[in-house]
Amino acid sequence: MTITTMFSGIVEAVGRIKHVSTLEEGLRLSVAPGGLDLADMKTGDSVAVNGVCLTVVALAPGTLTVDVSRETLSCTCGLDAPGEVNLEKALRLGDRLGGHLVTGHVDGVGTVTRFERAGECHTLSVKAPPGLGRYIARKGSIAVHGVSLTVNEVAGDEFTVNLIPFTLEATTLKDLAPGARVNLEVDLIARYVERLHSYQP
Repeated sequence: MTITTMFSGIVEAVGRIKHVSTLEEGLRLSVAPGGLDLADMKTGDSVAVNGVCLTVVALAPGTLTVDVSRETLSCTCGLDAPGEVNLEKALRLGDRLGGHLVTGHVDGVGTVTRFERAGECHTLSVKAPPGLGRYIARKGSIAVHGVSLTVNEVAGDEFTVNLIPFTLEATTLKDLAPGARVNLEVDLIARYVERLHSYQP
């Protein structure tokens, strides 16, 4: 039986890619884990880095190492250079699901069109790649750079979410600005509903 790795979209720590080295078929990243507890992690475990599910290939005090394939690099962003990243360990059976079910399989890279203060919060609008908007629903869930968020508005391929102060403080989303690129993963249920409706034997 195959068990798919799952995440919740609740970021556990903001880490930093501190070194990038080139492999024959991709990149190897050395990541400082920030506040992420590595005590219960081992090589072979999965970790979400900016919403992308990656396998830990090495662990050392204060560092976790992951490999990123060329295929993954071709459909994601934020994994090819040093910088801050959102980190989340894979869920274990029995863990509390605080966000929504996230696979770490990015559906596309979106572009920030608006990021502005709205009272104590911030409003974030993102233009998704063409056609991805069909999977995004008002009051539905979406993961942006691995952060589980609720969609407030959607028009075509553009959607808007509200970011509370806690989310801004606990993730890298506070550093966004118009023009920034972000990894997007739509609600898992939407993928299967679309497949059921479009399937022809």
